[in-house]
Amino acid sequence: MASEANNEGAVETGGPSTDRSPTCPVSGETPRQWENVFGGQAVIEGVMMRGRHSWGLAVRRPSGDIARMAYPLTSLGDRHRWLKLPVVRGVIALFESMSLGVKALGVAANISLEETAGAEAGEPENVKSKAEAKTKAEEAAFGWKALAGTVVVAVAFAIGLFIVIPLVVVKAFEETFSNPFVFNLVEGVIRIVLFLLYILGVSLIPDLRRVFQYHGAEHKVIHAYEACGRPDAKRALGYPPMHPRCGTGFLLVVMVIAILVFAVVGKPGLLWLVISRIVGIPIIIGISYEVGIKWLGKHAKSLPARVLLWPGLQLQRLTTREPTPDQLDVAAAALDEVIKMDERRQLELKEAAAPA
Repeated sequence: MASEANNEGAVETGGPSTDRSPTCPVSGETPRQWENVFGGQAVIEGVMMRGRHSWGLAVRRPSGDIARMAYPLTSLGDRHRWLKLPVVRGVIALFESMSLGVKALGVAANISLEETAGAEAGEPENVKSKAEAKTKAEEAAFGWKALAGTVVVAVAFAIGLFIVIPLVVVKAFEETFSNPFVFNLVEGVIRIVLFLLYILGVSLIPDLRRVFQYHGAEHKVIHAYEACGRPDAKRALGYPPMHPRCGTGFLLVVMVIAILVFAVVGKPGLLWLVISRIVGIPIIIGISYEVGIKWLGKHAKSLPARVLLWPGLQLQRLTTREPTPDQLDVAAAALDEVIKMDERRQLELKEAAAPA
């Protein structure tokens, strides 16, 4: 699942753009329409952002400056139009998001280790010490094989915690829950409780506080962009760190939809129940994407959407923290890189499509 992300095709540019809309409404006012939808995630000391034609990230180096880069992106849906069909596009979107997320984590980790490795290596005095310095730097570099192994372990852990354990528990009381729908309902409730306890436990880890702050910074900067059309770190201060399109809330939607979908499976043996849950994940993700991302994202101001979004927004209180101005600067830099790359890519695509 993890693939090496290098600087081939990456573009590093200057500071944030200042030639966009000069004013935008403050928090609470009706947002204006925006041309493209952007999303992202927090990484180690930084933020990754994704646009329609590119993705990029900004990371705070140990020295204090911001490393900024953007990469061209061609979605699988642009290559194969049938992958843009409803439900199918949700599965593809999740796959691409996870793939980009893993790449961004690796790039951010290596940027964070750059100066640490240099400091440990010291200033070489001769050829031999230069070789030793290079060896130390390579040893400190983030390993993609290690990251791939971590992803595999994480997936196995998630299957065990959120699929196997709820099924084992509810299967032990199978005679009590004789009705198949009640059986699947109880299993789903157990899964949601475990998920909430997991999120609560993770939110209490002190070392993850800065990651949660960058998560909030990502949301606030996107709020500001959706209001005024530009990544404005100062304007982002007035917006909340929660966002209706957040993946945290999306996972909650997935677990609720799963209860309804798995109800049709009935009550086969434990092995078949586990297999059905694993096989059914793409279908549930696709349906959840249409409901939790597409529909709710577009109708976030309507009363039904607000009611459905409320649990996910409250859950984000555990996975986001109020960011510092410096962290907002990093998030704004990441979005600025992607916006400019998107504009260049869109122009290139139009020129390529124009008749000779």
